[in-house]
Amino acid sequence: MIRLATVSPCYNEEDVLRHSVERLTALFERMIAEGLISNDSMMVFVNDGSRDRTWQLIRELHSENKFVRGINLARNVGHQNAIMAGMMTAKDWADAVITIDADLQDDIECIPQMVKHFEEGNDIVYGVKVSRKADPFMKRMSAQAFYTLQSQMGVESVYNHADFRLMSRRALDMLSTYKEHNLYLRGLIPQIGLQHTTVDDVISERFAGSSKYTLGKMLGLALNGITAFSVKPLYVIFNIGLMFLVIAFCMGIYVVYSLCVGTAVKGWASLMLSLWLVGGFVLTSMGVIGIYIGKIYTEVKRRPLYHVAEILA
Repeated sequence: MIRLATVSPCYNEEDVLRHSVERLTALFERMIAEGLISNDSMMVFVNDGSRDRTWQLIRELHSENKFVRGINLARNVGHQNAIMAGMMTAKDWADAVITIDADLQDDIECIPQMVKHFEEGNDIVYGVKVSRKADPFMKRMSAQAFYTLQSQMGVESVYNHADFRLMSRRALDMLSTYKEHNLYLRGLIPQIGLQHTTVDDVISERFAGSSKYTLGKMLGLALNGITAFSVKPLYVIFNIGLMFLVIAFCMGIYVVYSLCVGTAVKGWASLMLSLWLVGGFVLTSMGVIGIYIGKIYTEVKRRPLYHVAEILA
């Protein structure tokens, strides 16, 4: 039997936390009875600088429930970094770690399937959303648009997968060697390259409260995902600069023709040539500089992702 840990980032989740622990406890007890996981498996909740009673509630649940452990971050560091903090701590406690949001909108009945796939030799098991009917219309549409754009930008990821996944200790050890500061786990983990598979994840409605992942945060994550894993936008600027130079060359031919036939207005020729030529050179230069800055940018991220203030083990 494997020792399993679930990791759930929490930001102002006092409305759903107790209910989520009850559901996960019932699942754990069933999986233990079926011989899928060991009796010392755990659920780890990472408090990401919550402003409500989330950490106090985690403390209470830790004293009441043998499965509950907690990690209190020194400040709010964001969803991705909170997940990373939980995984890097829990990998020393368990054989496999499953990340799942504290609201349990992901299908927890996928967890036994994930464990079985892990026992079959898969180091990573992705939860892939096959139904998003519980999500608002705008969230569904923006998510689909983002996955399409991400693919076109050359970012390697699993389509319709968020952050519901199982990772073995071996995969987590490999992930720990990545020192990204602008963290985008959905693009980073597929680069590990170990044996993997997927399970179908049907999203359900929240038990209480509202999602803390606002449109602004989703757009920020999307931008980070593209800029952290693709330099294609820089090459687009470079290509636009080249296009402007071609237009400048064509305009030069037209200007010479206008001067020859006498249809050019005084001063017009020099203005048009300088406008297109300088514009083309500026955009091309920006593109070249941007490419080099982009490459430097991917090499110099060395700041710590998070600081742990307290651990309830």
